[in-house]
Amino acid sequence: MSKPFDTRIPLLLLCVAALPAQAQAPSGLSLEWDLRARHEQVDDDAFANAARADTLRLRAGLRFAFDNGWNGLLEGEGVAGNNHYNSGANGRTDLPAVIDPRGAELNQAWLGWKGARGNGSLGRQRLLFDNQRWIGNVGWRQNEQTFDALALEFAPGKDIVLRYAFLDRVHRVNGDDAIDPLARERKLSTHLLHGAYKRGAQQWSGYAWLHKDRDAATASASTYGLRWTGSMPMAKTKFGWTLEAAQQRDHANNPLHFSHTYWLLEPALTVRDITARAGWEHLGGNGRHALQTPLATLHAFNGWADKFLVTPVNGLEDRYLGVGGAFGRERAGSRQAWQLTWHDYRADHGSSRYGREWDASWSVPLAKGLSGMLKYADYRADRYARDTRKLWLQIEYKGSHRIE
Repeated sequence: MSKPFDTRIPLLLLCVAALPAQAQAPSGLSLEWDLRARHEQVDDDAFANAARADTLRLRAGLRFAFDNGWNGLLEGEGVAGNNHYNSGANGRTDLPAVIDPRGAELNQAWLGWKGARGNGSLGRQRLLFDNQRWIGNVGWRQNEQTFDALALEFAPGKDIVLRYAFLDRVHRVNGDDAIDPLARERKLSTHLLHGAYKRGAQQWSGYAWLHKDRDAATASASTYGLRWTGSMPMAKTKFGWTLEAAQQRDHANNPLHFSHTYWLLEPALTVRDITARAGWEHLGGNGRHALQTPLATLHAFNGWADKFLVTPVNGLEDRYLGVGGAFGRERAGSRQAWQLTWHDYRADHGSSRYGREWDASWSVPLAKGLSGMLKYADYRADRYARDTRKLWLQIEYKGSHRIE
């Protein structure tokens, strides 16, 4: 996992030193925590034995607020677990991978300022853009992904939000002890630009991800895209949609030359407490190289079996049907929720069928801040990877307490 004290932390200290004298005393201080226990079982036909990972993650931090809009967060994270899985750091290559390595890290350490129309933050922080298809924190894994970054946000009007971030380094979920050095963290020189306009139940956004990876030049790429989401009532139902298109090309120090398209079409229909959706996601490939999303929350896309964390060189067509909803009485502010999704995976280049997958989950609120989850994924291979089944049992407790 990331080293507790890093040579880049002085950037944060310089920012603290720049605080005006009247803002030195915190006007608010709170303790935040997120305790999560999980059992993950992976039966992959490529291995003789199954992985059985039992892990416990504690994330705790102090959030403080100064006068005049200054604020900050100092947060640590630790993961404990058994050794019956390949964490990417323990050398258990005889078992399927579950990328939840044991260890401790400084997860976030940032200082920010918030005003009436804008805000900014500098330091190690969590960054989320849109649905996290391109930029996210990989929150499903026990060790989340964070960035050493400068992030700015400005709202020139009540319906418009402009965002910019410069990324100096990404701390990946594999942790600082990963056997593969490139899986630990990457030095970056990445610019993220995003603009969104919201009117009623609809939102239009445009983005430019200018990603330069200083450790792995072939991962550098520029991506430009547009996204439109919305919903409208129809009699006793509600119709929703997501439309997105993007173009990705080689960028900066990348020695390769490529141009790939991305699109997403996802209509949805809600009747009472149940929402059904159909989707078609396209990640282009040419047989030598394919569109990649290395900074995304990848587990949330293309199936929970995680067979497509790296897009195959022939690209990926993910056509899926899903249904889900809420039921039961409200407890602690929420209700039980369920989800069922079917995926059909094919190549963009050529006629290969990769496989099919069923995903299902059930989550239940137990008390204030306490929840449980049962989750399952079943991937049936055709011409890509091997049959894989994954089962998760999880309980999570999170909350906050104001100290002063």
